[in-house]
Amino acid sequence: MHAGASRAAHRLSGMHAAAAYKYRDGESELMGFLGTVQTGIAYLLAFLAPIAGIIGLFFANKIFRDFMTRPTGTDRMRDIALEIEKGAKAFLKAEYTYLAAFVVVVFLLIISSSTLGWQTAVAFLLGALCSVAAGVSGMIAATRANVRTTASAAENGPADALFVAFSGGAVMGLAVASLGLLGVGILNFMFGGDAGTVKYITGFAMGASSIALFARVGGGIYTKAADVGSDLVGKVEASIPEDDPRNPGVIA
Repeated sequence: MHAGASRAAHRLSGMHAAAAYKYRDGESELMGFLGTVQTGIAYLLAFLAPIAGIIGLFFANKIFRDFMTRPTGTDRMRDIALEIEKGAKAFLKAEYTYLAAFVVVVFLLIISSSTLGWQTAVAFLLGALCSVAAGVSGMIAATRANVRTTASAAENGPADALFVAFSGGAVMGLAVASLGLLGVGILNFMFGGDAGTVKYITGFAMGASSIALFARVGGGIYTKAADVGSDLVGKVEASIPEDDPRNPGVIA
């Protein structure tokens, strides 16, 4: 009886072992399937990112062309708007000239690093270029939308003016998001999209955020300096009313 009981116990333990092996095999197959699905989704998203960026740029261009068909008001309004646009472009040109020197220095520092490498340097440069492109498109859209917003407010009321102003801001909003997606997608295709690409994407983020940070701070300082200077000279020295377009500081 003891021998029969031991044989039964042996058979039972063998059945448990077989079941355990079968469970582990099934679990490993499931994990392999989930890993394949995850990898497929990652490659799909990497493929869709630049496509989404191109679509976003298309809609940004469409919005820009739509509000460019709006009336620009009187000749006096157009003359003032032209002067504002000239001042904005002059500021942007001067600012990006200094930022170009900063980008070149940082690019050389990154490319000479033994830990970061040329891939991160290229990603940094691409991020900076995308940020510059977004800033230029936003400045052009904003200066072109200004006079059209004023004309829409005078002719059709505040609701239509808000729509035109919102359209002008939407151009830069779409440009920022679209160029970010396009840049990340380009990096994925350039460097293979593996885990190491994340390190290069941080370089892209650094380039884009550096330009955005300096542009924001520089623009704020420039605007406040022009505002205070125009108030002091216009109202105190020349007795010109506040926000009068005859004052060059107001245009700035």
